[in-house]
Amino acid sequence: MSGVTLSMAPRSEPDKTTTSETTKPQQKPISQQQQQSVMGGVMGSLRVIELQLVAFIMVFSASGLVPLLDLVFPAFASAYLLVLSRLVFPAHGSVSSGSQEIFQGSRFFRFYVVVGTTIGLFLPLAYVLGGFARGDEHAVRSATPHLFLLSFQILTENIISGLSLFSPPVRALVPLLYTVRRVFVIADWIKDVWVNKTLPANAQLKNIAWFWFGRSLAVANLVYFSINLFGFLIPRFLPRAFERYFRERDEIHAKTAEDKRSAVINKSQPTDNKKAD
Repeated sequence: MSGVTLSMAPRSEPDKTTTSETTKPQQKPISQQQQQSVMGGVMGSLRVIELQLVAFIMVFSASGLVPLLDLVFPAFASAYLLVLSRLVFPAHGSVSSGSQEIFQGSRFFRFYVVVGTTIGLFLPLAYVLGGFARGDEHAVRSATPHLFLLSFQILTENIISGLSLFSPPVRALVPLLYTVRRVFVIADWIKDVWVNKTLPANAQLKNIAWFWFGRSLAVANLVYFSINLFGFLIPRFLPRAFERYFRERDEIHAKTAEDKRSAVINKSQPTDNKKAD
């Protein structure tokens, strides 16, 4: 959800690297295999709940808990990304069909992603389900728009990460667009739980704990995703995607020019040989 699906997802296709002496794939270092297995486990867990996310999206859409603007936003974002992928940042053929990694993170970054997954997805999901169980309609209505957009973001990232149709800048814009929108949604969530919701004077301890859990969770989401937006996506993730895209474009242009020069040389050689005869 912070772009990790696009930045850290391991390649799904087998390693086809070969040498002139043998056709056996090259053995990767153990540390690299361990890193890919760890991230593969995290992303595999996200892919396991994709169907559940689709179910939540359908339920949220039909329940009337999501404002119309947030319901329309995924359609607008998807159409905009398709236009960018066709007209502005088209994929560079075979080069873009390789590794889908954009940002290679450290161990701290992986921990940062796990924290974000917990704060942004699992705890809000527990908060909404707990609100249903407690009959707290205010809590459900406050956190549902954030969960709805985040579910769409995760699904979009997972789908795009497996398609060579989308170039790195387009893939990097997915978490950026959704995070910008969700920051405003989370701000409304904070307003609901800190301003519009009050605690009765004779509230029980469990009600007080639930009340402050909702407040703390809203603030934690705003802090995390603001840091994610202004400290990672904009200054690091997006520039890395553009850097890779233009490097791939320059490589293709250089290869095309080299092929044209080789074709001209090969074509002129028979003519020179005939003149020599």
